[in-house]
Amino acid sequence: MWGHSCALGGKVNKHKPWIETSYHGVITENMDTVLLDPPLVALDKDAPVPYAGEICAFKIYGQDAPFEAVVLNHTSGEGVLRASSPVDCESQKEYTFIIQAYDCGAGPSGNDWKKSHKAVVHIQVDDVNEFSPVFREPLYKASVTEGKIYDSILQVEAWDQDCSPQYSQICNYEIVTTGTPFAIDRNGNIRNTERLSYDKQQSYKIMVTAFDCGQKRAKEDVAVHIDVKPVCKPGWQGWNKRVDYEPGTGSKQLFPKMHLETCDGPLSGVRVMVELQTSHIGKGCDRETYSEKSLQKLCGAASGSTDLLPAPSLSTNWTLSLLTDSGRDSDLIYRFDGHQAANVPDHVVPQNLTDQFTIATWMKHGPSPGLRAEKETLLCNSDKTEMNRHHYSLYVHNCRLVLLLRRDFTQVDTFRPAEFHWKLEQICDKEWHYYVINVEFPAVTLFVDGVTYEPYLVTDDWPIHTSKIDTQLTVGACWQGGEVATPRFTQYFHGSLSGLTIRPGRIETQKVISCLQACKEGLDINSLESLAKDIKFHFNPAQSVLVVEGEDVDSINTAMTKVSYINSRQFPTPGLRRLHITTTVQCFGEDTCLLIPDIKAVVMVLPPSEPRITIAGSNRLVRPAGDLRGPLGVAPFKELHITSTVMKGDTHRPGVMEVMHNLDYCDILVIGEELNPERESLEIHHSALLGKHLDATNSTSGISIYGVDSMAHYEQALRQVRYRNWQPATLTDRKFRLTCSELNGRYTSNEFNMEVTFKCFIHCISTLLQPPLVSVLHHSEHIVCFPSSPAGAAPPAATVVIVVCIAALVVIVVIGVYRIHATHQEGTREDEEEVREPEVDWENSALTITVNPMEVMLKEEHEEEEEEDEEQVGEMIGAESDNTDEDEEEEEEEEVKEREQKGTPEWDSSSITY
Repeated sequence: MWGHSCALGGKVNKHKPWIETSYHGVITENMDTVLLDPPLVALDKDAPVPYAGEICAFKIYGQDAPFEAVVLNHTSGEGVLRASSPVDCESQKEYTFIIQAYDCGAGPSGNDWKKSHKAVVHIQVDDVNEFSPVFREPLYKASVTEGKIYDSILQVEAWDQDCSPQYSQICNYEIVTTGTPFAIDRNGNIRNTERLSYDKQQSYKIMVTAFDCGQKRAKEDVAVHIDVKPVCKPGWQGWNKRVDYEPGTGSKQLFPKMHLETCDGPLSGVRVMVELQTSHIGKGCDRETYSEKSLQKLCGAASGSTDLLPAPSLSTNWTLSLLTDSGRDSDLIYRFDGHQAANVPDHVVPQNLTDQFTIATWMKHGPSPGLRAEKETLLCNSDKTEMNRHHYSLYVHNCRLVLLLRRDFTQVDTFRPAEFHWKLEQICDKEWHYYVINVEFPAVTLFVDGVTYEPYLVTDDWPIHTSKIDTQLTVGACWQGGEVATPRFTQYFHGSLSGLTIRPGRIETQKVISCLQACKEGLDINSLESLAKDIKFHFNPAQSVLVVEGEDVDSINTAMTKVSYINSRQFPTPGLRRLHITTTVQCFGEDTCLLIPDIKAVVMVLPPSEPRITIAGSNRLVRPAGDLRGPLGVAPFKELHITSTVMKGDTHRPGVMEVMHNLDYCDILVIGEELNPERESLEIHHSALLGKHLDATNSTSGISIYGVDSMAHYEQALRQVRYRNWQPATLTDRKFRLTCSELNGRYTSNEFNMEVTFKCFIHCISTLLQPPLVSVLHHSEHIVCFPSSPAGAAPPAATVVIVVCIAALVVIVVIGVYRIHATHQEGTREDEEEVREPEVDWENSALTITVNPMEVMLKEEHEEEEEEDEEQVGEMIGAESDNTDEDEEEEEEEEVKEREQKGTPEWDSSSITY
């Protein structure tokens, strides 16, 4: 048969194989079997002829088609389509190629084979869920404004590398973090489920995951940061509520990072007012707290003013009963509550008020208490007895300041201006103000904080008839001495006063007034040249209020960062100062478009390093009586030194550092009995104050040197204070106490005690005796004088010697009385010689004293008792010597004879060897 077929070769294989025109197949990725529809089968009409009716092969035509067709059965023509290499859906989802079927030909050799028509094969690659979802961003961020509910704050997005919609699509998102006020939908949109609060929580961090439609979860969750912003509120940002100020550091910026938030509003102008509130510090701000006299001298005020409210002391005791405000950093402030007043002593009251004078005071006053306002008197000069006439007074009535000035009947008997009224807000605003009334009769001008005000009302009155009734000047009320059964105060003042002065004979200048009320702290602007050209600014006179204006917000912000606080005092008042900032914003076409909240902050002035003022020197001065009687007397404080130190601020290396600063007064107080002007004086010559900002006053109780000046100048002045006693026999010693002050007692020195001691009282009496008597004293008796034992009775030996001394002196005085008148002129020349005697310190002298032989014998018997006497006597007696040999006595006799021949006293201060 095969041979027959071969013999009939060309006639046997006469038909082509037949296959379908198109096939559709499916293959799962990473598998090799393709499921075809319809199945791959080739038919040949030559069947059942061998070879010609059999299928031998399928051939594929196409670009890089990773498939192959395999004949499973040659007779039936069944075949299969397989992947020749791994198929990846993610690389290629579909394939299209051509397939043809070949029969086996005419014989075993395959000759004359025939091929079918071309069929198109479409292969679809089925996906496997092999990939997990991945988020497109590593981190998501968003911000929300507090108080709002958002439909979508932000959207997160994940993707999947799988190729099929089933496995490549993200079907769900989920928030992993629990307890958060957020939710997410299947599209990845995150929303808040409740209103957020910036004050409660300013930011949130949540974790989110994703799932594909095959429910495969993302391997890594993604973080979502959501910031909560406060509702945009126009206002200042970046400022601190407290700014610390270190004394001595000059100017310090208050708002270095401050900026104005306008919420993108279109602005045409900004006006900012910065106010430094210091009404609680002293007299309204940190002013110099020197004494009133020192301040006036410092400011160049004319001398001759009378301080009616001085610090209480022995000489100024009329203010002792008044209430003082001691918590005001040594500012001398008197508080009147409607029950206190003081009568000024007659010797203090200015007696020569003329047509020109000045009244000045610091006053803090509020509205008058009660329904019916009474007159509140600051200063009143009224009749002391019999009548109730007010000659002049200064009072407040219904928030008006009134000066009453009644003239005497010394001029024309006509109506004259008598009451001058001012109506000002400052009088009742409960703040400190400095009032100065300059009287140039009939013109009267009021200065309040350096600003002039003319009276709004002037009323006339008749002059006061002259009388012999004495007047009484009072402070804090008016004295009613007549027309009542019991004299009393009336029209009490309610408020606070400080530095109430009267200067008769002249008025104060504007320059001095400004200096006296000048403030040492205030606002400042640094680097003015760097401000924008559109910025305008101005200060009030006290520099406690600053106004800044500009059109551009950035320029305003720059200007505000340069606003500073400055305090020029070396020792400023510590504590807080309040800052108040008000802002007005203008918009285009509108008056105001944004309301900017006010700012309240504080400047905290830290405590300064307090100085310690130390007075040092010799505490005892021993001088001969002749020095005290001289025209210059003695200088008790000649070796005085004043220093001031502060503790260093370095905590690692603590120590003491000397500082230089000014004093404002030093007081020398007489301890014990006051000075007797008939025989002694304590004084300082005017020349000692020349070239210095110092002045001095003295009385029987001591000397006060005042004025703001250096410690060196105070040293020089104190060293020239002189004490004289032209009757030294009346006293044995004098004690003085010296204290110095800075800032009117805020810092005081130690109490330096000085004792001036005179030499032996025999020497004092010798100044009253005449030369012949002193000669007798020298040659006839050998006398040693002992002071009384301070602890009680004298020792027996000392008692005997004292009795002998007194007896000898009595005899000598009786014998010599008759010669006093004859030798008076010689005594006068002796005084002149003593005046020329140089000052010698008794402590460094070696006085030669002739010893009584009786003392030697007592000394041998009572050596221990005499040693006690020597300790009590100390430097008064000096080292005792045994100069009793005849040679020394002869030398003394020769010296006495020589002095007698020259007509000089036998025993004066120049004849003693020191």
